[in-house]
Amino acid sequence: MTIDRLDTGVAHPARRYNYWLGGKDNFAADRESGDLLAKSYPAARIAARANRAFLQRAVGYLAGEAGIRQFLDIGTGLPTADNTHEVAQRIAPESRIVYVDNDPMVMVHARALLTSTPAGQTRYLEEDLRNPAKILSSLEILDLSQPVGLILVAVVHFLPSQEEAASIVSTLLEALPSGSHLVMTCATTDFLTPELKASWDESLRTGRSDVHPRGRAEFEQFCSGLDLVDPGIVAISEWRPDPEAEEHPTPVEASLFGAVARKP
Repeated sequence: MTIDRLDTGVAHPARRYNYWLGGKDNFAADRESGDLLAKSYPAARIAARANRAFLQRAVGYLAGEAGIRQFLDIGTGLPTADNTHEVAQRIAPESRIVYVDNDPMVMVHARALLTSTPAGQTRYLEEDLRNPAKILSSLEILDLSQPVGLILVAVVHFLPSQEEAASIVSTLLEALPSGSHLVMTCATTDFLTPELKASWDESLRTGRSDVHPRGRAEFEQFCSGLDLVDPGIVAISEWRPDPEAEEHPTPVEASLFGAVARKP
C-alpha cells in the first residue's frame, strides 16, 4: 500500500476528526469541511475530544473490569494519544487488537505508529464498515471463540440508512461469542436546542455535513439483545466520567450517545 491512492481534494472523516483534535495529518479539504460543520455545530471540537475520552474510558473498562483481551476497532481514525491498543495493553499487555479503517492515510500511519507490546499483537485492515463479511473474514489474530470488544466509535453515524446500520452492527455482533462487548458512540441531536438542531438539519440537507444523527430509540436498536453496562445509554460525557479530567463537557457540547453493552 502506498499513500499515492489518497484523494486529498475530498474531505475524509478520519482526517477531519484529526483536524478537530488539533492534529497535523489533514488537508485543506478536511479543514474546510471541519470549519463548515463547526459553523452549524460550534462544539464540534469539544465533542471530538469528549468522544476520544469516552473511547479511552470504555476500553479501560473492557480490559480491566470485563477482562477482554481482544479488540476489533472499526473506524480507527488517525493515531493520537492513548489509542485502543495502548489503553488495553497498559492493563493487559497480551491484548490483541485489529484496527480497521477505509482511509489509506490511516493505515500508513497506523502501521508506522501503532506498535504492540511484545506480549500482544496489533494488525491493520483497510476495509469499509459497509463490508462486515470481509472484515470478519480477515481477523487472523483474533480468536472468535473467545470474547471480543467490538468498537464502533463515531463511525456508524456516517451511514445514512438506519436499516443498513442496524444490519451491519447485528452482523458483526452475531459473529462474536457470548461475553463479547459493544462499545459504541453515535451523533445525536436529542440534546441540542431547537436552533442548533435546525442548523444541523440544514447542514445535512445542503450537503455540508455527512454526519447522520440518531435519536435514542434508533441508538437503542443497536444494543438490542445486549446487556447494557451501567450507566446505560447516555451522553458520552456522562458515561463514567473521570473526575480528574481537565474537561467536563455538557451533553449539548458532547452530543453523541455512548454505551457499552455485553452480549449474553
